[in-house]
Amino acid sequence: MKAWTPRIWTGLAAVSGLLAVAFGAFAAHGVSEPKPVEWLHTGSQYQMAHALAVFAAFALQRAGIKGMGAAAAFFLAGTVLFSGSLYAMALGGPRILGAVTPIGGLAFMIGWIVLAWRSFTAPQA
Repeated sequence: MKAWTPRIWTGLAAVSGLLAVAFGAFAAHGVSEPKPVEWLHTGSQYQMAHALAVFAAFALQRAGIKGMGAAAAFFLAGTVLFSGSLYAMALGGPRILGAVTPIGGLAFMIGWIVLAWRSFTAPQA
């Protein structure tokens, strides 16, 4: 796989942050039923946190810590699976999509494990 360029890293993180704000605003102003509002709110919170985590992983990669691309990939995959499944259900998708949500949560956790592991095993500067 070709290495991610700074344009790809920052572009995906920025689009993810934008979508987090949009879905959060939609939860606050465009939906009235409690469960869809909760799903949109939860999805947008997790998406924003992990959009920022992608930026952090990129900064660490630039600082010389190898393997941060894997952490960012897990964060982005988690966003699609976790937040995406919540958004889809809030927009009327079938409740069975809720079975995908924990897989996205697992991807988030793996991303954090990779970030911690690669950080702790990086050579001292």
